[in-house]
Amino acid sequence: MDIRELLLKDVMIMNLKAKSKDEVIDEMVHKYFEQGVIDDEKLYKADIVKREQESTTGIGDGIAMPHAKDKAVKRATVLFAKSETGVDFDALDGQPVQLFFMIAAPEGANNTHLQALASLSSLLINPDLVAKLKQAQTPDEVQQLFADAQSAKEAQDKADAQENTTNETVQRNSKRPYIVAVSACPNGIAHTYMAEAALQKSAKEKNIEIKVETNGSEGVKHRLTAEDIARADGVVITADKKVEMARFNGKKLLNRPVIDGINKSDELLDQIEAGDAPVYHAAEGDQVTDSEDGQKGGLWNEIYKDLMNGVSHMLPFVVGGGIIMAFSFILERYVGSQSMYFLFFNHLGNWAFAFLVPILAGYIAESIGDLPALMPGVVGGFMANTAAANIMKTTSVSGFIGGLLAGFLAGIVINWLKKVFKGVPRSLEGLKPMLIYPVLSLLIVGVSMFFIINPIFAAVNAWVTHVLNGMGTGNAVLLGTILAGMMALDMGGPFNKAAYTFAIAAYTSTGDGKLMAAVMVGGMIPPLATAIATTVWPKKFTEQERQAGISNWVLGISFITEGAIPFATADPLHVIVSSVIGSAIGGGLTQLWRVSVPAPHGGLWVLPLASNGLFYFLAVVVGAIIAGVILGIWRPTKVQTTK
Repeated sequence: MDIRELLLKDVMIMNLKAKSKDEVIDEMVHKYFEQGVIDDEKLYKADIVKREQESTTGIGDGIAMPHAKDKAVKRATVLFAKSETGVDFDALDGQPVQLFFMIAAPEGANNTHLQALASLSSLLINPDLVAKLKQAQTPDEVQQLFADAQSAKEAQDKADAQENTTNETVQRNSKRPYIVAVSACPNGIAHTYMAEAALQKSAKEKNIEIKVETNGSEGVKHRLTAEDIARADGVVITADKKVEMARFNGKKLLNRPVIDGINKSDELLDQIEAGDAPVYHAAEGDQVTDSEDGQKGGLWNEIYKDLMNGVSHMLPFVVGGGIIMAFSFILERYVGSQSMYFLFFNHLGNWAFAFLVPILAGYIAESIGDLPALMPGVVGGFMANTAAANIMKTTSVSGFIGGLLAGFLAGIVINWLKKVFKGVPRSLEGLKPMLIYPVLSLLIVGVSMFFIINPIFAAVNAWVTHVLNGMGTGNAVLLGTILAGMMALDMGGPFNKAAYTFAIAAYTSTGDGKLMAAVMVGGMIPPLATAIATTVWPKKFTEQERQAGISNWVLGISFITEGAIPFATADPLHVIVSSVIGSAIGGGLTQLWRVSVPAPHGGLWVLPLASNGLFYFLAVVVGAIIAGVILGIWRPTKVQTTK
């Protein structure tokens, strides 16, 4: 994106009238309001002042960069203003400020704008550009100076990248010092990237190899891996916000404000190179999380991270929808199945559940391909969901497993599109997130789901149903064992739906609820098993999983198998295997004890309707305890994971 699209001529002030810091802020904010960049002068000014109270944005050398990101901003813009005499702006060097850059970023600023703001900020460490800006007389001159500086920097960055690629092996085997750094500030718009640029510039002049992790408005970029940290001679932290520190345990480390990264980069690197920095010791109990060490660690670690992003966003739908639905079954016993009150709560829970697979898929995709992947991931997940069957006039939906595939497919497609369109002209950059990525990714994911993934899993579902129909006259205990195990196998997917559909068909055609008892028990056991395991072995689960485990007591007795999906997604081997074993045993016991449940749903809430109700309850308890104990003992201790 051309910086001139943000640095607009009609919002520049080439001769500030203000004589104080407050007056400067008022004059620039009012200019924004006049030009329609902001629609709430009071709100935007309050956020500007709040940022100044955290630390001054007068960075020295006659420059100040007040900035705010809030809902008052209608479009990302940079206001350039110049004072001929200079204004006391509490700059760090105590000198008057002549050049002001007020950055306005909307709450939902897209990556293109944020990258442009970061690029503009990093240019201001160039003393030649600053000197020329102080002499500029017209908005056209200001725009041209930045355009030239941006072009020169892009050319230099390209040359540096080629040099680094060519000499990577030589650099790693050489005796050059290697330093890692982290740059971060509260808003992550300007200072983060100025510190990054200053550290890189100083490192190049000193023949030091450096990698800088930035934590700005775009999130974490250039994340330091465990290998980077282990190889480094030292660490430089220039941050005004919390940084993940435990990963640097045992390294020589300097921890300074972000402004020191801008103004004292030479000093910081010299201190690390001289070995004159204290060794950092992590506090007792601090842990390096998956998100902290940042290393690839193989394909599974990457898949796990993406899965957990989907799970963490899906959990509120599971908990909220599941508990509301469970309440509806309690209510049904008193008001009846046709009551408006029962129908409202039951439908509300079902509506929340309709989002499970789309949200899971969407945020798996977002973890892989960033924000552009969210939309095709959500749509692909919806196409895999049973809620989409009526719209598509088909039974070819792939459920939970199809949603997982849709999420990974959408993320991979977006990353592929980014590579394909990497070399488009700068003038077309804005079309990528607004047109190219959405249209092409949706088309590719939609075609793949409709013509490949959904039909394949629909065929699997049909085959499983056919096999079950062939067993209908066979051994009842064996059939109950298989049906209940299938309920836990994919927790809402084709196998689960095939088993449940088979039991419903048997019940509606014969009025016999024996197989309904088997599938009901099989569906209750997975969430109850995770509830038991998280209660008895809490150290083997994350805090988020322990909280979900509490909800699963209610979801389990309500026959809401989906409560176990977050656990199965994060740890499929241990959760699914233990759940299948427990469910299969519980389902077989219902047939052995001739339990019958004349209701298609309800879990233990329909216990009074069941024949041999005590044995129905015991089958659930026995199966859940077996599955929970297997899961709790078998599962390895988990490191706490934060998202």
